[in-house]
Amino acid sequence: MQKAKSSDSGCCSHDDHDRSHENHNHDHDHGHDHDHGNGDFNLKQELVPVILVVVLFVGGLIFEEKLHNTPYSIGEYLVFIPAYLLSGWNVLTSAGRNILRGRVFDENFLMTIATLGALAIHKLPEAVGVMLFFKIGELFQDFAIGRSRQSIRSLLEIRPDSANLKQNGDIKKVAPETVAVGDIILVKPGEKIPLDGEIIDGNSQIDTSALTGESVPRTVKVGETVLAGTINQTGVLTVKVTKVFGESSISRILELVENARSKKAATEKFITKFANYYTPFVVFASLAVALIPPLFISGVTNADRFLWVYRALVLLVISCPCGLVISIPLGYFGGIGGAAKGGILVKGSTFLDTLTAVKIVVLDKTGTLTKGVFKVAQIVPANGFSQTELMEIAAKIESQSNHPVAKSIVEAYGGKIDSSDVKDYEEIGGHGIRAKVNNQIVIAGNDRLLHRENIPHDVCNAGGTVVHLAVDNRYAGHILIADELKEDAVQAIRDLKKLGVERIVMLTGDNQAVADSVAKKLGLDSYLAELLPEGKVEAIEKLISQSKKGDKIVFVGDGINDAPVLARADVGIAMGGLGSDAAIETADVVIMSDAPSKVAEAIQIARKTHNIVWQNIIFAMSVKGIFIALGAFGLATMWEAVFADVGVALAAIFNATRVLK
Repeated sequence: MQKAKSSDSGCCSHDDHDRSHENHNHDHDHGHDHDHGNGDFNLKQELVPVILVVVLFVGGLIFEEKLHNTPYSIGEYLVFIPAYLLSGWNVLTSAGRNILRGRVFDENFLMTIATLGALAIHKLPEAVGVMLFFKIGELFQDFAIGRSRQSIRSLLEIRPDSANLKQNGDIKKVAPETVAVGDIILVKPGEKIPLDGEIIDGNSQIDTSALTGESVPRTVKVGETVLAGTINQTGVLTVKVTKVFGESSISRILELVENARSKKAATEKFITKFANYYTPFVVFASLAVALIPPLFISGVTNADRFLWVYRALVLLVISCPCGLVISIPLGYFGGIGGAAKGGILVKGSTFLDTLTAVKIVVLDKTGTLTKGVFKVAQIVPANGFSQTELMEIAAKIESQSNHPVAKSIVEAYGGKIDSSDVKDYEEIGGHGIRAKVNNQIVIAGNDRLLHRENIPHDVCNAGGTVVHLAVDNRYAGHILIADELKEDAVQAIRDLKKLGVERIVMLTGDNQAVADSVAKKLGLDSYLAELLPEGKVEAIEKLISQSKKGDKIVFVGDGINDAPVLARADVGIAMGGLGSDAAIETADVVIMSDAPSKVAEAIQIARKTHNIVWQNIIFAMSVKGIFIALGAFGLATMWEAVFADVGVALAAIFNATRVLK
């Protein structure tokens, strides 16, 4: 049975209940100097060197005096140097690579030169401690990001794997890319349609939700066009290919995703920007402390020169920004981990930053704000029929169909149905069904069917899918099939507005009547309906062009046709419980519970994380500034250097862990 879209044929029109189910898949190359993996993160494997370093580090501290008293302090070197290399190898190699690329002054370089300075003044535990803390911080962040990606599959999996090519009476399975325009392919029930084409034999129902957003399967017959990426559900179809694979609908979706990705700018880490100024200043200031004072001191001795070099190295150790380079990723890890506890998977700290500046939230409808499950919402009898009679007639005729709308009516009826009462069942493509029920001619379908049969009626669009019924050419009434709002949808909109979101917009593939009804119930600022994926991207582009500088746009969706717009928005949020693989992969944030109220929660977590990170930055810089001044004048020893470095780092780490609560 088909509840098809109707044209304006009279006073009324009824559009199909469309569904925006989208999916998105993209690996964002957002700036991070340390590569955090691509989903292949192995916690056990990464823990091995960290545990080994911890053992060496703790053992070295416990037996430091004994190790120091070995000839040439070789015991210390044998314990701490391996620990240093194991924990700091990535930082050392990153600094080396960046130097070769002309990027000398970054946090890797400063950490390297500071820890090498610590080694030079024989402060081996300090050097290892700095690298170890940083390694643990990165391990935490890698684990969080890796966990958020483990269950995510590639968008490429929505590509049809093969096509059943029909040649000379034989069927041969080939790659869709090898099929030419004009070739004949066979599509069996349950298979993805591999290429765009025209049906030349057979009829079936196809699931088009992945591409068009239409929520109910569409009945197709000879002469109609089918699109690649949709799923054939019931009958065998023989299709004449009209477009090569590279020009097919599914390929256009993939291309849109790739183009949208290229427009997303990576957010550069604060520490990297800061290091552009801080690192060269510290390095040259240390050199100045080591070289300049002896030039102006008369009678300077080698001991005096060593003293100034010692002060310079102390200054380098004090200046090491591990309080920043550790607490910043740990702060973001706390945000990511705290969000994960609430069923919100954030794929990188960049997106937490972006969420703090969100002023516009754009939402898909079906599967995002609504449940995507059809239920009878209203029974409206007419011309003397009762609700009970209308439902009984509807249930009997719809019992012969596998259509989701038909199933919802049968389920709502709930009584026993005698199928022998239904005879001469006939499906009318694009309109509805006709059958003889208890020796009466009954039709059930859309508004277009009523106009076709010249049955007078005065019912216009309602906020859902309408099934009209007539008995012996007399209008009997209609049944409204509506997709239910999610329980927390209204609260989700309220929470967003409380957070200061200036505009909340709904984009949907559904018809105007349904979209208008949902928008009014939720109190949305605006909506756009009957959109294809391209239309959604255009809408987002327009919103971006109209937004103020610095304001960010979030898009929330769950289907394959949302993939391009999820990629184009500043932050794409996918519903992970029921959402398609492509949407989940393309998204920057995945809500595993499918609850729209989690969008506001994600923004709250992002803001809390942002505040804590900046608390750490201000605290670390203030303490560092004080001790740098003390070190430059020789008022700070290595003990103060240790406090300024490790102490600040630990304090910042403890502060960062508050995000998890």
